[in-house]
Amino acid sequence: MKPAKTSKAWMAEHVNDVFVKRAKKEGYRSRAAYKLMEIAEQDRLFKPDMNVVDLGAAPGGWSQVAVEKVGKRGKVFALDRLDMLPLPGVTFIQGDFSEEATLRKLSDNLGDCLIDLVISDMSPNIAGISVSDQAKSAYLAELALLFSKEKLKPGGSFLVKFFQGSYFDHYLKAMRSSFKTVVIRKPKASRDRSSELYILGLGKIC
Repeated sequence: MKPAKTSKAWMAEHVNDVFVKRAKKEGYRSRAAYKLMEIAEQDRLFKPDMNVVDLGAAPGGWSQVAVEKVGKRGKVFALDRLDMLPLPGVTFIQGDFSEEATLRKLSDNLGDCLIDLVISDMSPNIAGISVSDQAKSAYLAELALLFSKEKLKPGGSFLVKFFQGSYFDHYLKAMRSSFKTVVIRKPKASRDRSSELYILGLGKIC
């Protein structure tokens, strides 16, 4: 069976993508690493010695960036339902972060450490049906926000991917009620045709 034209077009775009080539050359696991790098530089997201949780971390591009930024005394905890190859300096916990068993594992690994930053580049399996895809994306983002509200230390920060659509304004309102400052970012590594945006909440409100 021949692959669909759209699949061929996507593969051609992917192979020729400047960020894909750069990631391969520089040793990052995904082109998404450059999205986080740009936001981190623009908003001074990371500081040495931070404790960071990466939700939906596989294959590990964002965790790679995070562990570079927090230094040897910082800690990065990567959570995903899928398996992820080990990364030096990153504690990987396989499981659904919305389930109690996974949260217990995270708590055991955290010990007395407080979480300074939660990052989430999660995306659902895209079916090509915009209404359905947006709803699935919004659901994941809602779970990530709930996690952040419960686990972040006061004043902590939260960065999440969100697809524009009918749920966007509602989610933005929820973010603004949870963080002192909320900004929207569209990094260069995010394809122009993609409806994805990144919402950053700074200064978690107690």
